[in-house]
Formats: sequence, structure tokens, C-alpha cells
Amino acid sequence: MAAYVYDFAEGGREQAGLLGGKGANLAEMTRLGLPVPPGFTVTTDACRAYLATGAEPEGLREEVGRHLAALERAVGRRLGQPDDPLLLSVRSGARFSMPGMMETVLDIGLNDDSVQGLAKTSGSERFARDSHRRLLQMFGSTVMGVDAAVFEDALTRMKRDRGAADDLGLDAADLAVLAGEYRRLIREHTGEDFPEDPVEQLRRAVLAVFRSWNTERARVYRRREHIPDDLGTAVNVQAMVFGNLGADSGSGVAFTRDPATGRPGVYGDYLPNAQGEDVVSGIRNAVPLAELERLDKPSYDRLLEIMRTLEHHYRDLCDIEFTIERGTLWMLQTRVGKRTAEAAFAIAAALTDEGLTGPDEALARVSGEGLARLMFPRFDTAAVGEPLARGIPASPGAAVGTAVFTSAEAVRRAAEGERVVLVRQETTPDDLPGMIAAQAVLTSRGGKTSHAAVVARGMGKVCVCGADSLTVDPAARRFTTAAGTVVEEGALLSVDGTAGAVHAGAVPLADSPVMRYFEDGGTADAARAAGGVAEAVHRAMDRADGVRRLGVRANADTPEDAARARRFGAEGIGLCRTEHMFLGERRRLVEAMILADGQEGRDRALAALLPLQRGDFAAILAAMDGLPVTIRLLDPPLHEFLPDRTDLAVRVASAEAAGGHPDPHDTELLAAVDRMHEENPMLGLRGVRLGLVVPGLVAMQVRAVAEAVAERRRAGGDPRAEIMVPLVDTVEELRLVRAEVERVLAEVSAESGTEVRCPVGTMIELPRAALTAGAIAAQAEFFSFGTNDLTQTTWGFSRDDVEAAFFSAYLDKGIFAVSPFETIDADGVGRLVRIAVEEGRAARPGLKTGVCGEHGGDPASVHFFHRVGLDYVSCSPFRIPVARLEAGRAALAGGTEGPGDAGDASR
Repeated sequence: MAAYVYDFAEGGREQAGLLGGKGANLAEMTRLGLPVPPGFTVTTDACRAYLATGAEPEGLREEVGRHLAALERAVGRRLGQPDDPLLLSVRSGARFSMPGMMETVLDIGLNDDSVQGLAKTSGSERFARDSHRRLLQMFGSTVMGVDAAVFEDALTRMKRDRGAADDLGLDAADLAVLAGEYRRLIREHTGEDFPEDPVEQLRRAVLAVFRSWNTERARVYRRREHIPDDLGTAVNVQAMVFGNLGADSGSGVAFTRDPATGRPGVYGDYLPNAQGEDVVSGIRNAVPLAELERLDKPSYDRLLEIMRTLEHHYRDLCDIEFTIERGTLWMLQTRVGKRTAEAAFAIAAALTDEGLTGPDEALARVSGEGLARLMFPRFDTAAVGEPLARGIPASPGAAVGTAVFTSAEAVRRAAEGERVVLVRQETTPDDLPGMIAAQAVLTSRGGKTSHAAVVARGMGKVCVCGADSLTVDPAARRFTTAAGTVVEEGALLSVDGTAGAVHAGAVPLADSPVMRYFEDGGTADAARAAGGVAEAVHRAMDRADGVRRLGVRANADTPEDAARARRFGAEGIGLCRTEHMFLGERRRLVEAMILADGQEGRDRALAALLPLQRGDFAAILAAMDGLPVTIRLLDPPLHEFLPDRTDLAVRVASAEAAGGHPDPHDTELLAAVDRMHEENPMLGLRGVRLGLVVPGLVAMQVRAVAEAVAERRRAGGDPRAEIMVPLVDTVEELRLVRAEVERVLAEVSAESGTEVRCPVGTMIELPRAALTAGAIAAQAEFFSFGTNDLTQTTWGFSRDDVEAAFFSAYLDKGIFAVSPFETIDADGVGRLVRIAVEEGRAARPGLKTGVCGEHGGDPASVHFFHRVGLDYVSCSPFRIPVARLEAGRAALAGGTEGPGDAGDASR
């Protein structure tokens, strides 16, 4: 039988799947000879076995006993011995960091007897009593299921009665009374006593950590971060070291670089006379890590030395937890640290300059999702005065929303479409749903290492922490500024996570430096002019463009969009939707075509549309000169160009009710709308079907394209138009339309004296087309996958209806981890894409293939399209940089699934 328990000396960071991230990194630090308190890890295998059966795995108790005995020999103390007892910490540690989502129990081993021994050996009865009440509080809530608020209320009452500002204001006698009250509360709420047997405490704590894998907050976090539910968590059992032994002790969290900006320096928080949970919970405001140099210079110097060691060893930003016990430094955890998008790009560039990584690894460590965040607007701070308050800029960006003071209210208002800012004294893991729902998080306590800061950075949420001039009153649902301004729930706030400020009202926005860089053409000069992180972004983009195989085109329907797309790095247009050219004032011409009695009237309407379409195409071809422009023939049902039926019917009925005569044009339109009504128009007369049943429609559009091409060529341009036929189901449809296309192209070539050659292809957006792609390829020079419609028709989903109706329930129940309209369904829709590519290229070697649905700009989908061998992706202009970056990362990832693990670096 495989082992369920590993000593720290037996593992390493490469075993994160088995030992969890925390256990693997504790083992790695032990291997490096760093000062790690000894301990052992109960594996994820044991957790999965327990969760599958609900019973403690066979042999686990004996294995834990053997490793506990070895630990006792190593430290020279025993668990539960009455004098100088060994105390243990029991901490969760999943493969991927889930800050605060699972349980921790400290001070395991204390009981009424050993607390006396701890007081004697430590020389501090207050320390021993404080450790005992902490165990009762954590064990009672985590293991025995008592609501944590029960203990917090008792603590608050005690501090109020004693006139204490915080926990440090309670003396040993107070804490002994509090421990007795905690024991009484445990008995009252559970019907059982707190277990005095230290071994039983350990056993139950380990199982409680296993169970915490499936708490609601852990499930919500995993869904948000796309972490699989079947991984389980490891449990780390470690000899306790104490930061709450007095002024020469303390706990802290450090980063080897600023996780918000990526700049090198001394970043972190330190809390004297405290255990580690006090730092990350934010219940007391810590001092900056640099203050440790004054408080304990030897420990400070040793910590900086270890930070350098770890950053060079991991070749990345490291997040470190440490405790100082009476002048002795101990390392409790390290991991590759969460960082903002700005920091991710800055650190990737810096580590390359320092020789710790190469350009390919630097590219792998950033992400398209992070790049998109950097393109978001920022506040125009020059347009506003002094903020309501300032705090610590924990996670950058600009967000505007109404103030709410509870997680539940944030979720409720966000579900109704309101943008909210969650305001708390400090957040806890139970606030996760509200943090997800909010645009920004604002706290009056805590620092860059608090729960709010760490989780917000991982999610890319704007966050300002430690705005200690604010007095937050959650019960009254308001906060008061230092100047006496009262801000009630529902007031509009602007939270600037870059500057660490909060303003009243909505602050105007300005382009970010990264957006200015792309708008100015995305060159090295543009990056230098934009400043900030733009130069690091340029380096990543330059490398991505150098290694990617996938081309990146734009979905663009106007010359303005085409020009922007080209500035953003598009290599052509993959989808030009001609129906968008029939809107506005041109609707009247489409109406005339629809209402025409015969072919003569229809021809007049089409002839009026022809020069307008030709002008559109000529301008777009000019903007994309020398690059391919794929023009899709008319796709939507014609009724979409007519007025709404209800509006028409009301106008006609109102006129008749008033005793007059309705407008004849309204009557004619209403009759046409009724005549063209379809129960399911998106599966009705549209796409290629329109071209086959509306005489002259295809010919007009193709002539407009061909004449625009001829016009551009006579002007010395290099137009590269491609004609795409939508919604093809069968090769016969495409054969008939292609014959019409080629006839018109030949006519225009003869009339203009300029050979007009436009490749003809089709959109693959129906399952039948994908499954008969080999036959269709005989008539198609290229395929472009319309994955929006392909997803709808494969799943049987109407996108306009289902997302609001039940997608949230499907996500909550884990039926899918992400909307199939957001990220390609690789198993279903993706399989159809794969089949169509393989069969199409088998029938027509060299067949060009691309995708023009919204998935073309989704990072995870770009990786899938790379793997199945598409030639290009096409997306909206603003997503082009994201697609370029991810196409480069996909090339580096090769055959691996998904967008790699770079997301973990910012998780």
C-alpha cells in the first residue's frame, strides 16, 4: 500500500500533486537547509480516500503515529507531556493556492494540564493562556462546528468589560476566564466536551481539514479559479513555533518583490507578539516589513538572505510566511506568489534581465487575461480633488460602484445588474461570494498580505486595504471618514487600486498606458512613450509574435475598426459582417427590397444598395491593404431589418381606433413582418438560404466586392478580398452559390479590364457541415468556424435565452466549469472542429482554416485552436493583443492542454 504520510525531509516541490503546494514547498525549504520547524505531510491521496468513503483510510492512524513519534524524537518533546509540551499546527495545503478557503488549527496538544507546563517553560503565563484560548476557539469552530461568531462575541465582550483596545489588553487571568467560557460554549453548542487528549485533537483536526475541501466557500473559489474538484488537499502537521511570546517575537508575511507592481524591494507585513493567523486575517494592523530592521536586525538580515535564496531557487516572486520566536527566525511557508497583471509582466521582464529566466519562460509566466486587465481604463486623477480616504494599493485598477457592507448584499445587488463596492473592516473567507460579485473591495484594516489583498489580486479585483482613517460600521451599513463625512450604503464610490484611494461619486476614466501603447501602433517607441509597464508588455508581445504559429485577424465591419485592428497587430480581417452595413438610414433600401412586388422592384432596391456596399468594401480594403479581408455574405433573417412587429401593430391599431387610416407603409410592413414570421428564425431563412431564394442578393454583394477590388487595384492598392458563404449545411448549397460568385467575378473582370480573383469559402457553423466537411471542401477554398452558432446548434442552446435562464445554476452544480459560449467546449464543439479540419484537409490539402466566433479572443480557446491546427483566429479589435499573446504561449506549450500554469502565478 502506498504511503499516506511523508516527512518534510522526504519530499520536494515537484510533488505538489501529492503533497500539496504547501507541503511540497516546506519539503523544498527543508532540502535547502532553511530553518523550517520539523513536521510531516498527510497526502492528497489520503484526503481523496477519506472524502470517497467518509471514513479514515485504513492504516492512516498508524502512519501518523509513526511520523509523530519521529517528530517527537527530533525536537526532544512529546505531544501532551505536562511539562514543556510539544504543540502542533495543522494546516491545509492544496496543489493550487486557495488562500483562506480551507481550515487551520494551531496549538494542538494543549489541555488543562499542559497549559501549566507551557506557562512554566515559556516563562509567560499570559502566552500559555493566549495559546490555549486560541486552540479552543479554532478547534471549536473548525473541528466541532460551532459558529465562529459565538467565540468572537465572547472575546468582544471580554475586551469591552476590561476596557481593552485589542487582544493584547487582556492579561493571563482574563484569558483563563475566556478559555473557560469557550469550553462552556463548546459544550452548549455541540453537546460534547472539548477533547483533552492531544492525539485525539490531532486526529480530528486532520479529518476536519480534509472535510474543509468541500465547504461552500472552497467550492466557490475553485469554480472561480477553475481548479478541479477532485484534487483534494494535503494536511501539514508541524511543530509549533510561537510569535506571541512577547516583544522579541512576532509573525509576518514577505514578498521578494512588490506583488502589486513587481518592483524589487522589501515588501510585506510584520506583527510583533502575534501568531501568523493574526497577520493574514487583518484583525490588527501590522507594521511594514522594513520596520523589522529596527525591531530585530539580525532576524531581518537573515530573512532578506533567505528571500534572495528562495527567489533565485524558484526563479520567481516568492510569497513567504515566517515567525520569529524570541529572536530565532523560522520559515513556515513559501510559494510562487500571487501578483497583479502589472507585476506579472514587470517581473517576467526583470527576471529575464537578471538572467534567472529566458524570454520563453518569461512569456509563459504572463497571460492574456492579465493583459486584458492592463488595457482597462484608469481613473483620470487630475480631474478630481482629494479622496475620501487613502489606503494600501493592494490590487490595481479602477472601479466604480455603490457601497455595500455585507457579502450577501453584494451578491444580491450584483445579481440585479448593479455594480457594487464591498466595504468591510476586513474580509474573511466567508466574504468570497461578495468579493466575486463586487467590482472592488475596500477595507479599513489589513495590508498587502491580508486576506482581502491576496484574494483580490488572485481574482484581478480592484482592492484598497488598510484605509484606517475610515470607521466602518457594518451593522449601520455606513462608514465615516476622518473628516466626519458619513457614507451610507448605496452611495456611489470610485476605488483606485493603483493609487490606493477611494473617491465619492464616479471619477472620469482615461486610457491606461498599455492601451495607449497599442493605440499608437504597439512599437518599441510607443511603449517608451506610454511608460509604466508598457515596455514589459512590448517585450512579451514581441516574443509572442516571434514564436506563434497561429495568425490573428479581426472581426471588423467599418474602416475605423479595421484601422484600429491593424494598429493592434491584426494580420487581416477574418470576419466582415455585411449585415452591419444595412443598418441606420439604409434600412429603407432593405425594406424596399423586401417589399418589392417583383424582380424589377427588387433589382432597383439592390441597385441602390450596390454603390453603398462598394464604398464600404473599398474603404475597409484600403485600411487593410495587403492583408486578407474575409467578407461574409448576408447572414441574418431579413425580418431583422424590419421594424418591430408590436410597434407596427400598435401604430396601425391606434390609427384605426382613432377613426383614421393607418399609414399605408406601416400596413405594408406589418403584412411583410407577418408573412416572414418564423417560430425559430435563427434556424430558418438566413445565410446561404437567403442567397438561394432571394434572386440578385448574392450577385449584388459579390459585385460590390469585386468592383471595390478593381477600384483599389487601379489606385495602386493591394486588395485581398475573400468571400465567405454562411450557414452552409450541404455541399450542393455551396456549389450553387459559388457558381453565382464566379459568374459575377468574371463579369466585373471583363468590365473593368482588371482580373478580380477572390477565394470563396464557407463558415462551418452547423454540426452537419462539420461532419461532412470532406465533401464541402471540394467547393471551399477555406473554412472559418463560426463557433457561436456551432455551440448553439451542438448544445441545443439559444444563447439569447439560456445564459440568463439557467447557466448560473449549471455553473453552481458543476455541469460545466465555464460557459461554453465563453470558452470552447473541447469535448463536443471542439471535436466537431477537429473532425472538420482533418476531413477538410484530407479532401483539399492546404485548406486554410480559421475561427471567427467570440472564442477567437478567449485565452483557453486560443490554445485549443492551436492544438487542432487552425491557421488563424479572428476576434474583436480590442481582443487582438490577447489573442496574439496567447497564440505565442500556445506555441511554447506545444501539445499541453489549456493555457498552461501561468495563471497559477497570479492565482
